[in-house]
Amino acid sequence: MMLHRSLRLFAMLLTFGAILSFLPGQEKRLPERISDQTYRVSVDLVNVLCSVFDKKTNSFVTNLTRDDFLIYEDNQPQEIRNFSRETDLPLTIAMLVDTSGSVTPKLKFEQEAAIAFFQSVMREKDRAMLVKFDSGVSMLQDFTNDPNKLADKIKKLKTGGGTTLYDAIYVTCDEKLIRETGRKAIIILSDGDDMSSRATLEQATEMALRAETTVFAVSISKGGFFGVGDKSEGDSILKEIANATGGRIFFPFKVEELDEAFRQISQELRSQYSLGYVSNNPGKRGEYRKIEIKVQEKDLKLSYRKGYYAPTS
Repeated sequence: MMLHRSLRLFAMLLTFGAILSFLPGQEKRLPERISDQTYRVSVDLVNVLCSVFDKKTNSFVTNLTRDDFLIYEDNQPQEIRNFSRETDLPLTIAMLVDTSGSVTPKLKFEQEAAIAFFQSVMREKDRAMLVKFDSGVSMLQDFTNDPNKLADKIKKLKTGGGTTLYDAIYVTCDEKLIRETGRKAIIILSDGDDMSSRATLEQATEMALRAETTVFAVSISKGGFFGVGDKSEGDSILKEIANATGGRIFFPFKVEELDEAFRQISQELRSQYSLGYVSNNPGKRGEYRKIEIKVQEKDLKLSYRKGYYAPTS
């Protein structure tokens, strides 16, 4: 269960005025500890992105109207104030690549997968950034619409050290994505194991929810591309984060399935419904509130973030 408590911010590095205020071209090291400040945000309208699939064909359903949806907060019905489905909105994407020692045999696959994703998914108005994580978290490329810049940084990736998956999610959302508008997504390439993070799984998930960011994960564990086997505990962690934020996890066994995973992620991000409501919940400020969305048609399944944190002021 998520921790219903104030979220702590990551500390600034040394004497820099901001965490990411480094000289252009330098590798940007992200912080490694959490401070005691309270995170504050004020939002009146709650916006939820929702993907709808046909249970039989697993294809996207894109012809629903406002009247087809019901939305609840903490089991109380809410009035849908805003409703839209736009298929060509620009995307803001953060790619998080695991470069810990445990993925050394899989690095080439990660590099090929990341490059293929940017080349196949990005459109002219999309923006993407690249983050690697091992014993620490580093932003290798800030937001750009040039997939070649991202590919150049990906080709230079090296592995070693521990794993800070939770820190990578937390700080990417806190320092970058929470400041962005529109449709935002994190794409994780990892086996899901975390050994060195200072943030917890609950804190990482909470920050992703606060940043209104959908998390998709491509597993590189033994249960995926690299052989037949049981899915690991790391896969369960990746699935938990993805489900909480309205995303999905993929387990590609071969290149063709990897290409299909990327196609589905791209299509899903461009096929979501946007539902907006003003909460009538009298509960405490800053607390976690559960969201549930239903549709009238029984043969459909939904994917959406399962809750949010009420503004603190």
